[in-house]
Parts: sequence; C-alpha cells; structure tokens
Amino acid sequence: MSFIRVGLQIFGTASRKSLQKVTSVRSISQNFCRRQEVQEQQAEGNEIEGTESNIHSDSDRSKPIPVEIGIKYMKSDAYKETYGLEPIWKKYRRNYKGQFAPPKTRKTCVRQGFIATSNPCPICRDEYLVLDYRNTDLLYQFISPYNGEIIDWNKTGLCQRQHLNLLVAIHKARDFGTISFDVPFRQYDYSEWCNSEVAFSDSKENK
Repeated sequence: MSFIRVGLQIFGTASRKSLQKVTSVRSISQNFCRRQEVQEQQAEGNEIEGTESNIHSDSDRSKPIPVEIGIKYMKSDAYKETYGLEPIWKKYRRNYKGQFAPPKTRKTCVRQGFIATSNPCPICRDEYLVLDYRNTDLLYQFISPYNGEIIDWNKTGLCQRQHLNLLVAIHKARDFGTISFDVPFRQYDYSEWCNSEVAFSDSKENK
C-alpha cells in the first residue's frame, strides 16, 4: 500500500506542475489579449468592461481566437517571454503512462470545448497560437529548414487533430503563396517519348 501511495503522490505532483505550466502560458497570453482589447476600446471611446467577463477559465477553448489576434501575439513581448527564439514545440515533453511512449499522440486535447488532459500539446495549451495560412510565423516553425518538409507529429508532440489542422494550413498557405517552397527537380527520359512517337508514326504508315 505504501508503494501505491508514493506512486500516486508522485503522479499528483507531476500533474500539478504540468497544470502550472499551462496556467502560466495561458495567463501571459490572456494579459496580451486583454491589453489589445483595452487599447481598441480606448481608441473607439467605449467603456472598458470588467476583466472577469473577458477572461475565461484556464481550460476553456469554446471561443475561437481570430487569426489577426494570433498574428499580433506572435510578434508581441508576451510570446517572446514565454517561448523565446525557439519553436513552441522545442521544450515540450509528452506525458504518458508507463515506460514506453505510445505509438501515436492523443487524438485531441480538447473535448466539448474544454481541455481534457493535464498535458495538452503545444498548440492546444495556448489558445492564441492559431493555425492559419496567414499566420506564417507559426507555420514556419513546423517546416524543416533543411528540406522543406513538414515536421512529423512524433517530434513536435502535436495531437492528431492539431497536426491535421497544421497540414491543411500549410498546404493552403502554399496554394495562396504566403509560404514559398521549392518544387523538386524531376529528370525525364525523353528517349522513351521519342521511341513511342516513332512507333506510333510507323503503325500509322502501315495502316
């Protein structure tokens, strides 16, 4: 019984630490968003609403953040203070049960509009990281600078839902031209085309 009790205490401590990390990221991003709302309201001459009505719980993801705010957040001091110059997934570590990691990341971190885990993926833990084809500063963090390929989820730690959203956003950005990429060079064997053309002309003459 003592061994089980010690194991539960260690697990509870790790869960609380992970929740504190999520809360700290959330609080920094909320302060950024709150400053933006206050500045917009002051510019329009409206009365500033209370902070309690604008700030939601730490796990609430029911209200999507506009991509314009996400782009401003990527260039703000709050983002630099939280992540620095490294990609957002660089210092992320998965939390899994047992000695060996599961073959895939979880399907999703958000269920019914709320975070359903104590260790959400790098995108789900900060709601102001918006995956969109216009938010190129965030998309470039998931593209390898060496070969231009999209970094796999087993390295970034994204859940399957956010990784699918990432693929859609990157392919859409390439279609719209917001992200540049090199088309791979393809070597053609023109002798095959010439031989088929000659064979076609010979068969036509025989007829």
